[in-house]
Amino acid sequence: MTDSIDHNTAWAQRDLDHVWHPCTQMKDHEALPPLPIRSAQGVWLEDFNGRRYIDAVSSWWVNLFGHSNPVITAALKDQLDTLDHIMLAGMTHSPAVELAESLVRLAPEPLTRCFYADNGSAAVEAALKMSFHYWLNRGETRPRFMSLSNSYHGETLGALAVGDVPLYKSTYGPLLLDNIVVPGPDCYGRPEGMSWREHSEAAFAAMETALEQHASEVSAVIVEPLVQCAGSMRMYDPIYLTRLREACNRHNVHLIADEIAVGFGRTGTLFACEQAGIAPDFLCLSKGITGGTLPLSVVLTSDDIYQAFYDDYAKMRAFLHSHSYTGNALACRAALATLSIFESRDVLTEVRAKGAAMEAAAAPLRDHPNVGDMRRHGMIMAIELVRDRDSLEPFDWRERRGRRIHRHALTEGVLLRPLGDVVYFMPPFIINDDEIEAMVGAAIRGIELAVAG
Repeated sequence: MTDSIDHNTAWAQRDLDHVWHPCTQMKDHEALPPLPIRSAQGVWLEDFNGRRYIDAVSSWWVNLFGHSNPVITAALKDQLDTLDHIMLAGMTHSPAVELAESLVRLAPEPLTRCFYADNGSAAVEAALKMSFHYWLNRGETRPRFMSLSNSYHGETLGALAVGDVPLYKSTYGPLLLDNIVVPGPDCYGRPEGMSWREHSEAAFAAMETALEQHASEVSAVIVEPLVQCAGSMRMYDPIYLTRLREACNRHNVHLIADEIAVGFGRTGTLFACEQAGIAPDFLCLSKGITGGTLPLSVVLTSDDIYQAFYDDYAKMRAFLHSHSYTGNALACRAALATLSIFESRDVLTEVRAKGAAMEAAAAPLRDHPNVGDMRRHGMIMAIELVRDRDSLEPFDWRERRGRRIHRHALTEGVLLRPLGDVVYFMPPFIINDDEIEAMVGAAIRGIELAVAG
């Protein structure tokens, strides 16, 4: 601590006088005020009292290569002296063009067209509208979409409609599209002795049936490949995506891959879809694309879909969807710098190794009586707490054990943000072995305290 004055309290009070925080019941801050952060470097956040915390959640999953990363920072400083922003309607600039070229080189064929937006929900909205409008331009009206149980795709109205997490969705039900929810391949609670692959493949039968019944009225199926992040970090095997791609082809339905949270190496491959060897019709990217510096998202799609909108203006076939900050030059330049880091070293090998190190550090919990499951894809790892591991009986959510773990971890200098009773780790890729031990150790001790009370 730099001095004896509690600067955090003063900043927290000023915040509570005016700021309405996202995904927060503000009354909770009567007991636990927001944590004011003065600076951040690498995996560490520093508050106004000089105390440091490991950012175990990458600031809502956006930070890939550490805070204030010198490569990204230098690119932003250079870009700021040249061009900050112009509208992308009727104009263009080099960062937007170069980023689109880079993404097309990296993405699976035939994804060759990039449509920019400024956040993940906006990318999902664009993909949904593009898919519906494509079929309309082809002379078909397909007003419905299909998604998986427990899915999350954002919190604007279209994105909420294709999600299935009641915490976010139920209040707004009367405002939402009529979406078809199909039981998903989540491997938690699968029969004993059944592998992830076996369970995920068996679970596909529900999707096949739904497509047989509804394909003619459905524009697209939208999924989060491999990990349903906001849905308690539930995971499944790539075979489900392989089967889904085959089925969408058979039934002539688009496939939207929402890789907003899992893209750019989080699952151990640059894009999660690579593990299934597939290409979606629409690939939605955001979060890590700028290394956690600026808001940006992009929808990649094929030339076939692009050509369905290419016509005389009077025919109203154009995709008239826009955001003021679409293709922002600073954000695109940050994204280019982020991609340059992937090119300069073997990031994906590092991700796989550090994911394994996280799992090894958590090994003492493997047989814990209150741990119902430990699961991991790449550097996304989750620990599901239960009242009884044999029956998987959950704790009463009103007891808020995750909140207790969060509070304890802060005392050890670690920022965790459990999803209910699911403790997860999604740190920046640059975290080292000592920091992994500290992060997981704080979680273990927090879990022991939470389940004991």
